[in-house]
Amino acid sequence: MTAPTIAYPPTRRGALVEALFGQAVADPYRWLENDVRLDAEVASWVVAQNRVTDDHLGTLPGRGLFRDRLRTLYDYERFAIPVHKNGRYFYLRHAGVENQRVLHVRDGVDGTPRVLIDPNGWAEDGATALAEWSVSEDGTRLAFAVQDGGTDWRTIRVLDVGTGTVLEDEVFWARYTAIAWSKDGVGFFYARSPEPGPGAAFHASVDNHAIHFHALGTAQAQDRLVFATPDQPTMLHSASVTGDGRYLVLVSTPAAMGNRLAILDLARPDAPPRRLVDSLDNQWGVFGNVGTLFFLTTTKGAPRGKVVSLDIAAADPVVREVVAEQDSVLNAATLVGGTLLLSYLVDVKTEVRRYRLDGQADGVVPLPGIGTAIGFAGDHDDAETFFGFTSFNCPGVIYRYDVARNAAEVWSEARVAADLSGIAVEQRFFASKDGTRVPMFIIRRKDVTGPAPTLLHGYGGYGLIDPPAFSVERLAWVEQGGVFAVAHIRGGSEYGQAWHQAGRRQNKQNVFDDFIAAAEFLKAEGIASPDGLAVLGASNGGLLVGAVVNQRPDLFAAALPQVGVMDMLRFDRFTGGTLWVDEYGSPQQEADFRVLVAYSPYHNIRSGLAYPAILATTADTDDRVVPGHSFKYVAALQASIIGPRPHLIRVETRAGHGAGKPMDKVIAEAADLLSFAAHWTSLSVKLPC
Repeated sequence: MTAPTIAYPPTRRGALVEALFGQAVADPYRWLENDVRLDAEVASWVVAQNRVTDDHLGTLPGRGLFRDRLRTLYDYERFAIPVHKNGRYFYLRHAGVENQRVLHVRDGVDGTPRVLIDPNGWAEDGATALAEWSVSEDGTRLAFAVQDGGTDWRTIRVLDVGTGTVLEDEVFWARYTAIAWSKDGVGFFYARSPEPGPGAAFHASVDNHAIHFHALGTAQAQDRLVFATPDQPTMLHSASVTGDGRYLVLVSTPAAMGNRLAILDLARPDAPPRRLVDSLDNQWGVFGNVGTLFFLTTTKGAPRGKVVSLDIAAADPVVREVVAEQDSVLNAATLVGGTLLLSYLVDVKTEVRRYRLDGQADGVVPLPGIGTAIGFAGDHDDAETFFGFTSFNCPGVIYRYDVARNAAEVWSEARVAADLSGIAVEQRFFASKDGTRVPMFIIRRKDVTGPAPTLLHGYGGYGLIDPPAFSVERLAWVEQGGVFAVAHIRGGSEYGQAWHQAGRRQNKQNVFDDFIAAAEFLKAEGIASPDGLAVLGASNGGLLVGAVVNQRPDLFAAALPQVGVMDMLRFDRFTGGTLWVDEYGSPQQEADFRVLVAYSPYHNIRSGLAYPAILATTADTDDRVVPGHSFKYVAALQASIIGPRPHLIRVETRAGHGAGKPMDKVIAEAADLLSFAAHWTSLSVKLPC
């Protein structure tokens, strides 16, 4: 395909070279790390880059078609799983293409819906969103977090459910937080970071994260510090209240392999928290209790996970196995209606198994097909719960589940404006470089049987999984005749703790090898067309895309790294970057530095080779992976001799890492990414579909 000649905006190149562990490392674009909202030179660079990118995208015939089709596909009613509190049912509803979801309540499961919070009027551009929310046990108060422009910072307010009145309570600088009400409803627990200095909020680290308690009707200055670890300032903390309201469960983690666990007896709030787990070697999670008997999941001695119990009435509690490690991965657990509901991953597909409290098997929860089930929240004495089911060709069904009868009935069912019966979903397995067997899902129209333009997606980090789920963007690609593939590479936890360990720190190259092997498999099997394979991934997945393109540029026609971690030698200098050290290693340690410098996307662009077309995306308010990562990476691409295909960046305004992004921005960005990939993989886009 003939590439147009693109005149990139000039980018000032500095002369900075640092000696790091005896190695000279150039960083000519460090000035692009500055806050785009405060630095005029960076702001001008972004404006110029966006103009060039928009000019190129404007030439692509599929851009408008994808935008129109995405708007049509997104125009369907969808619900989130409801929360039941004292006869009231609270849930989020998206009517179609409105920018933000709206929070509703019903008095009774079949009651008349009433709008509680509609964030669509909070900002002219629709970029202020309702984030976390939590309802008091009596159903009369609702604490909700406001997210402005995609930032990770939150402001928490409180609503009177009966009257709809927003109370005077206002809590600032909450971050990476849940909201957990005390049983008596007098206040709630939340997590926050220290207030940053003037102009420092965007780059502020997450050090000294702490749990506080806010009593209703008081000023935030009076909030009680509940838990912190000043001797370990890089720990993240979360708090939840047990169903009986007696205990506060405190989880502390460096955001990677393991966590510590402590409890606070809320009947004795002045007593210090009691540490149950003080090691970071394994994952532990409390998911229910009956009095002093706690039920937990753990990976200790069980890399695929198991269920144990712990009676905290004992001075020295003994961990007792309840449900042993299985041949599949324990992904989630709840205690509802006196039953343990355990969600397992079987080759990345959900299976929900029932157990009695003594660990005896009690059947399985019937699911409608192969896909992903989530939910099952509740207390041990609840008679009902709700769960959602989705798959690549199922847009989402929410079920009301009767625990005693092991029976589910549809509570809501999404219906999208497309014929999903013509979509085929297939799971295949391929061998990585070292022979490891890796699963991959392939989604395409049933009549697409030969090589076709293909989008390959991956993540591969932090033990996170991208399970089968419906996506409008994927459907828009597939219904045009393209193939969408999801590779479940190492670094996730698809096969337990060992699968994660095999893709972190010094083993990170396995992640890239797996993804490259997936690309080679798609071509060798005649699924992807010879010059029709594009790759995409976000955040850690953006790092993945940047790294594999550097290592094997010949494999790909196009690449779409989104909000990527691109400078592996300075990621720990910004916002939450210190939390990533446990996953990637520390650039300040020589052994880790040697691993990081070998694959860092910004530092390994290979002049003299023909690169695929690249469209990187980021946002000016992304304070998780700061946009400087993508700015520097694209500046380096444009300065290198890597072939005639375009190497562009798209910078969204008043948007962050992804959460809270208004629907009009979601659609516009998706249309740009899909049309770019379609053009460079030679996918013919047409309407009607």
